[in-house]
Amino acid sequence: MNFYKAYLKTLTGIVHQLKGADQKVQLIYAFNGTGKTRLSREFKQLISPKNDVDETVLSRDKILYYNAFTEDLFYWDNDLTLDAEPKLKIQPNSFTDWILVDQGQDQNVIANFQRYTSDKLTPRFHSESRERHQNGKKIVVQSIVEVTFSIETGDNVDSGNLKLSKGEESNFIWSVFYTLLEQVVSILNVPEPDERETNVFDKLEYIFIDDPVSSLDDNHVIELAVDLAELIRLNESSVKFIISTHNPVFYNVLCNELVSDDKSRRPYWRGKWFGKSRLERSEEGGYLLVPQPNDSPFSYHLHLLAKLKAVIDSGQVEKYHFSLLRNILEKTATFLGHKRWEHLLPSSEDGRPNPYAKRILNFSSHSKHSAEEVPDLEPQDQKVLKQLIDHIVSTHRFWQEQESDD
Repeated sequence: MNFYKAYLKTLTGIVHQLKGADQKVQLIYAFNGTGKTRLSREFKQLISPKNDVDETVLSRDKILYYNAFTEDLFYWDNDLTLDAEPKLKIQPNSFTDWILVDQGQDQNVIANFQRYTSDKLTPRFHSESRERHQNGKKIVVQSIVEVTFSIETGDNVDSGNLKLSKGEESNFIWSVFYTLLEQVVSILNVPEPDERETNVFDKLEYIFIDDPVSSLDDNHVIELAVDLAELIRLNESSVKFIISTHNPVFYNVLCNELVSDDKSRRPYWRGKWFGKSRLERSEEGGYLLVPQPNDSPFSYHLHLLAKLKAVIDSGQVEKYHFSLLRNILEKTATFLGHKRWEHLLPSSEDGRPNPYAKRILNFSSHSKHSAEEVPDLEPQDQKVLKQLIDHIVSTHRFWQEQESDD
């Protein structure tokens, strides 16, 4: 039993938990650096392990996944020496050619990209002949090697090749993958395989999406989340979705869209069909997949408050915990319209923010000397931290997250 519990705290153990869950959609929140990308790779290896015997068995037959490696297929050639016009180059791979050449989705990619950006900002795909091995033979195929972008105004004015912003670049790469997802859902929604326009997706089991919202502002994050949730709701096949993110806005919008009370939407996204959780690193260096209730959103500041209360209960308070509290105060002050976070502190007799509480928060958040890095605190300081947390929770009526037993 102890061995089994230890196994469940490994990434391999967690991917087995995800695979064993009887849910159409699983939504996972994790802070950056927790291991989301590694989790997606481990899951891909479980569903479709690398086959050294039969190279015709491709991982995309059973699982499609989007993560940092997908984004790394694209890179800019700025040619600073010759001052040439920039091009978005594509690393040699079969995945993008499969979408853009084999599936012929280039025009749909352009349409999706322009919907997220501007109908004037136009990608152009450039191909060249490449050799590819297929069934033991060498064949010559067309391969998309780069993309250029320009503004089309309709009056024959050529803007020249443009370099995209990081947000536009993220939107473009996501548009390539999202266009494929639209095709997958549309084709697999035809129940009889013999009646489908293609059978290349017939064996597909999972779609794993890890953080498609890097470099996007909140408006685009929300738009992407709403579109993805709508596509998931349209899916009538047995394909399951797993989505991980570090972005609270993306996480909460997806959650709200998928468990909506709108009676025109499918009710089965409630209950066992939809689950959400939080991926954490344990104190022993392993991993924890912590279930989250479906009837409330996850918010970063609520998670920090729960962690701080648990730390206080354990008596293991350190200086950096005051930094976490200040982080909460700053975000709450901004949301409530206060000019300074100190306005949320308990008041002294003269009506001003408690000076001792302000001093210890500043002192612990901005230590500059090595002697100040000692984590130990006086009992009075630990008591102050508890009083401050109790004050902001009761004064501003924060919903209090209940930590599950690990």
